[in-house]
Amino acid sequence: MRILSEADRRRSFAVISHPDAGKSTLTEALALHAKVISQAGAVHGKAGRQGVVSDWLEMERARGISITSAALQFSYRDTVINLLDTPGHADFSEDTYRVLSAVDSAVMLLDAAKGLEPQTLKLFDVCRHRDIPVLTFVNKWDRPGREALELCDELVERIGLQPMPLTWPVGAAGHFRGVLDAADGSFVRYGRTVGGATAAQEERLTPAQAEAEVGADWLRAAEEWELLAASGGEFDVERFRTASATPVLFGAAVINFGVRHLLDLLVELAPRPTARVDADGVARPLEADFSAFVFKVQTGMDPAHRDQIAFARVCSGRFERGMVVTNATTKRPFATKYVQQVFGQQRSTVDTAFPGDVIGLVNASALRVGDTLYAGKPAVRFPGLPSFAPAHFAVARPADLSRAKQFRKGVDQLASEGVVQLLKSDLRGDAAPVFAAVGPMQFEVAAHRLEHEFSVRVRLDRLPYSAVRRLGDPAQRALVDSGRRSEVLTRSDGADLALFEDEMAMRILLRQHPELELQPLVAEG
Repeated sequence: MRILSEADRRRSFAVISHPDAGKSTLTEALALHAKVISQAGAVHGKAGRQGVVSDWLEMERARGISITSAALQFSYRDTVINLLDTPGHADFSEDTYRVLSAVDSAVMLLDAAKGLEPQTLKLFDVCRHRDIPVLTFVNKWDRPGREALELCDELVERIGLQPMPLTWPVGAAGHFRGVLDAADGSFVRYGRTVGGATAAQEERLTPAQAEAEVGADWLRAAEEWELLAASGGEFDVERFRTASATPVLFGAAVINFGVRHLLDLLVELAPRPTARVDADGVARPLEADFSAFVFKVQTGMDPAHRDQIAFARVCSGRFERGMVVTNATTKRPFATKYVQQVFGQQRSTVDTAFPGDVIGLVNASALRVGDTLYAGKPAVRFPGLPSFAPAHFAVARPADLSRAKQFRKGVDQLASEGVVQLLKSDLRGDAAPVFAAVGPMQFEVAAHRLEHEFSVRVRLDRLPYSAVRRLGDPAQRALVDSGRRSEVLTRSDGADLALFEDEMAMRILLRQHPELELQPLVAEG
């Protein structure tokens, strides 16, 4: 059956890590080795070089960091790659977590000098919770860093994940000579290209040749690899796919060392799409009628066209452009006249798609993050995506009241994309909504996009709240609003959130009103 054979060709994975570990650079290096771009441009590239293809927001290019996820699709060998680059900054973790719901595996980058950092640990926990297999790529081996064995020990000691090295560095960090390829024991020696703009040259040597030409560096690499393999690091594909162990590779994305190895192993080892469980706990077969769920909505990717793209992961069936599907949330039909595959900021029309693919639905103002789309009968709905507990709050107002209409339009757009959560109160009304965010940098992104996409400058007045709970009984709203250091705001999904200046203010109010029903605000969806 063609649907099953096409699904078997798909590999959908996310690139995740702590900020500045090199995600966007690796994303571009993978595209370079797949020959879908001819020249790479680093985030902090030399004059005249392009910015990375996955960073398309002006703020991303200016700061050299990813602040929104990006979807890239390309072919390599006989495989269709759906690669999702994610923001590493903790302030945008909500976006990253949503992306993880749309992939079958993840590539985790570790900085050779820093190892496991706080955000990396959080992302490993999310992958483990979702049973997402993780392949680890130790990046920046061309710079001074830590010992390879020390980094592998850290994986075991801090997150209980057994490293299974598939390549091992020859030469200490900062003196990268190449890698030992565990598949056949050979030495892969890399040759630099000008500025790392093109794929690195590779030369394969036998162990005897490697010892003769590299000497002590080769002998040390072989000894370390054998030591780790003997202590439980032998590769086992089932341990990888059950997320109990992680294959480990070493490289340097900025000069394209080790990237081809990573791409080849993803094709060979990364899991194929499988039946996805719906909201009722029933696994929907890949060959069932078309179904997909929206994990991201984005506006303004093309400055010439302020259209809205909803990124959806195809879960089952064959998608054909022009088909009319049903939105399970609204029960309304949605026509798929304009559908695109996205490569960074570049687009091309897609006529068909299969399980594992990520498609971009254009002019999708009727779609929201978490919506399920399906064709045929019976209806299907996949579990919603999480809404995280906000920790920062600010009242938003247009600096110019004559731009109030544009302000409301822009605010609604940002809320639909999940850039910020939108809260409202009877006290302030619709003219002064409250932005709620996981991290304060989300406010910067919201203000920047309102100004540059909707020509509305905004004033953000921070609110002094740091503790938030869900109000269990709406009839108790007045009890919270009457406090001097608390108030209730309503989220766009109808949830009443009780905000407190701090935990002490909340405890004081609870002592005064022990009947008050306050519930922890966990990730919902």
